[in-house]
Amino acid sequence: MVTGSDLQESRNAVQLAEDYPGLCYATVGVHPCSAKSFEAHQSGPNALMSELREVATKAKAAGTAVAFGEFGLDYDRLHLCPKETQLTYFKQQLDLAVELHMPLFLHSRAAAEDFESILTARLNELPKRGVVHSFTGTMEEMKRIVDMGFDVGINGCSLKTDENMDVVREVPLERLQIETDGPWCEMRPSHASAKYLQGAPPPPKAVKKEKWTVDTMVKGRNESCMIPRVAYAVANIKGITVEEVCEA
Repeated sequence: MVTGSDLQESRNAVQLAEDYPGLCYATVGVHPCSAKSFEAHQSGPNALMSELREVATKAKAAGTAVAFGEFGLDYDRLHLCPKETQLTYFKQQLDLAVELHMPLFLHSRAAAEDFESILTARLNELPKRGVVHSFTGTMEEMKRIVDMGFDVGINGCSLKTDENMDVVREVPLERLQIETDGPWCEMRPSHASAKYLQGAPPPPKAVKKEKWTVDTMVKGRNESCMIPRVAYAVANIKGITVEEVCEA
């Protein structure tokens, strides 16, 4: 699933889904750190929302876009976009997702109270839920998200600390999704998850981008081929087989 983070990147994600049918799928939306792009649009915020609606509508009908997002709130990075701007366009994009009957691909960082309040007010209107991806919140936040009917997305950023391990251990397996969030959120040897990688296949060799070949990774870039390592970590944290994780 290739993530849309603003209007142009949503178009790029849809193009990849068209180029690789059945292998790649897209999400369409504007990340909270990019929410200023609504106000920066040359024809105004309504024009960008209209273009976003058009991209999402066409891609949903074609089967290339399978969720709306990535959108939500990020109070860790207010230097990129002010809180009020994020709130305004989180709500407006949620209106659009409800209108289009699309599952949600959600982002929440240090904003649990506002994030949950906005979603709770609209739960009865959501024909489908979705996933709170790259989850790094507390046990209590995870339980409230699950109680609202959402899935929890787990990647390297979700597996850094012992507290993170405790949260992952308690996420119901049927409500857990594994992800890389490539090219970011890699699993590092310094993370608490490192001791839970028993049995995981070694990562491919990483080389400078100029030396890339089909059987290597680009150095410094987290790639989708790393997703088995997330599955092994989840399995070992939960004390179950990796086959059970993959099946779920």
